Amino acid sequence: MPSELLDRRFLAVLGKGGVGKTTVAAALGLLAASRGKRVLVAMTQSRERLSAMLETELVGSQVLNLLPGLDAVNMDPEACIEEYGMMVLRSRTLYRAVVDNRMVKGFLRAIPGMDAWSMLGKALFHAHEKGEDGRPRYDLVILDAPATGHGLQMLRVPKVITEVAPLGLLRGEAEKGLALLRDPAQAGMVVVTLAEEMPTSETEELHRALTQELKLPVAQLVINQVLAPVFSARMELSLAAAEVLARAPAFGPIAATGRSRARREELQRRMIERLAKLPGDKCILPALAVERMGRPEVETLARGLGSVVR
Repeated sequence: MPSELLDRRFLAVLGKGGVGKTTVAAALGLLAASRGKRVLVAMTQSRERLSAMLETELVGSQVLNLLPGLDAVNMDPEACIEEYGMMVLRSRTLYRAVVDNRMVKGFLRAIPGMDAWSMLGKALFHAHEKGEDGRPRYDLVILDAPATGHGLQMLRVPKVITEVAPLGLLRGEAEKGLALLRDPAQAGMVVVTLAEEMPTSETEELHRALTQELKLPVAQLVINQVLAPVFSARMELSLAAAEVLARAPAFGPIAATGRSRARREELQRRMIERLAKLPGDKCILPALAVERMGRPEVETLARGLGSVVR
């Protein structure tokens, strides 16, 4: 993981559903906050799990301070359209005249991708936001993006707006957002995956779409929930030993468990080899043997990330 990863202003955490995106976003947030940064984790209308992981208050559609240096918000599209309109227009009177009426709201909701842009636009706004002292309100904004297909759709929206929208406020904001997203010094995509067949295949496709189609910098590939190896690297010896054990009835259940684990380790090894061929930096996070992910476990993963981030 490059030492400058946490020096960027904006990170988008992407990947297939169930690979641990929110866990990685939480770990990155804790790590950055522990290093004195002011951090916002922005979730996208998701089933809220961050507060359970960090053992804090429930996160809603308003920005909430969870821990020293760490804020979070679970963005709702309708609330985002209103808040984003206020942030851009900078006048409640103007907002009410332009956006806050039934006809305009209906029109905005009918625009394809407007919900996604309202959430992405809000997150990008916070990456540029200044406090009363003129300093950035946040040093780092971490977007916990929707699962692969919806996450890509969200990131495509500013590009589409810049290509089809007429000159004006909407296109100007989209151009500004796209410029930030494509600047590797300011922004980066953090792709999370598992060392399994389907997540690996989706990750390969996602990586191509991000880098080739959208021209977005992939800052890090995180291979999550990797099992520590138990069996010999020479997997055929491990499987042969399991077959010998299976001949004794008393050891049958142990042999079956051993075969299953050995095959899973072999699959994991092959998937990691495939993922290693993708360009860019990679990081492996261990599988934690816990029933529920709480703050101690997230802190353990944050320390794991910290060991490769100066």
